[in-house]
Amino acid sequence: MNKKELLDRCARSGEERMLLARALDKLELAQDRGVPAHTPFLSPGEQASVSDLLSVWGHPRHRFWGGYEGAERQVCLFLPDWQEEDDAVSDPEGPLGALEAAFPAEASLGHRDILGSLMGLGLTREKLGDILLPGPGRCQVVALREALPILLSQWEGAGRYKVRLKEITLNQLTPAPVQVKTIRDTVASPRLDAVLGAGFSLSRSKAAAYISAGKVAVNHRECLKGDKLIEEGDVLTCRGLGKCVVKEVPGQSKKGRTMLVLERYV
Repeated sequence: MNKKELLDRCARSGEERMLLARALDKLELAQDRGVPAHTPFLSPGEQASVSDLLSVWGHPRHRFWGGYEGAERQVCLFLPDWQEEDDAVSDPEGPLGALEAAFPAEASLGHRDILGSLMGLGLTREKLGDILLPGPGRCQVVALREALPILLSQWEGAGRYKVRLKEITLNQLTPAPVQVKTIRDTVASPRLDAVLGAGFSLSRSKAAAYISAGKVAVNHRECLKGDKLIEEGDVLTCRGLGKCVVKEVPGQSKKGRTMLVLERYV
C-alpha cells in the first residue's frame, strides 16, 4: 500500500488527511534517514487517528509522549532503529521542555486564562502540551522545546497579573492526582446511549440528544450511533460533561440487565 492509498483508507476528512500526511512524513524521516522525528502536540482524538494509521502501516516503532505519564496532549515520537524508547523520552535535549510560572496566589488563574495568554504570544496550539496547576500561584506548561525561548522571553503575564518564569525539567512536573467517581449501575443493553446515560446521570433520551449533536466520542473518535455496543475499557467523552471509563462489565444481573462499573473523571 503506497502513501496515497493509505491516506485514502484512513483519512475521513481533508483536515485529518493533512494531519496523517504530516505524521507519515515524520515516520519516513525516522525510517529512511535514521533521524529521530516527532509530530506536533496532538489532542486525544488526533492521537487515535495517528494510532489507526500506524496500525494499518504495520506498527512501526513509535511512542506517544506528553512529558509525563498520563498526559492528555502528546506528541508521537518516531524512533529510528538505533534509538531505544526509554532514551527517547528521557533525553534532556529531547523535543519536549517545560517551564513553571509563578503569580500571586490570590490571582485564581485557571487553565483558560493561562492558555489564552500563551496563545496571545502567537503560538499555535500544536506547540503547547498540557497546562498543569499544581498549587496556588503556580502553573507548569509543557511545550515543544523550540517554543521555550519564545515563552521565556515574551510571556509576561496572564490576565492582569505578572508571571515569573523558570525552565524546569520534565521530571519536575507535578500533575494533580486524577479524581474519579466510581459508578455502579445496570442497563438494559450496553448501547452507547444507555451507558452514556449511566456514566453522566442522564436520561437515555438526553444522552441520545448529545450523541446526535456530535458531542460524544468513543475512545476519542466521534460517534453518532446511539446503538453502538460499548465494551470494557472503552473511554466515553461528552463535550461539556467530561469523561468516563468503562472499567468492568461483570455480567448480567438476575433480571437480565447488563451490570457496569464506570469511573467518571471529576
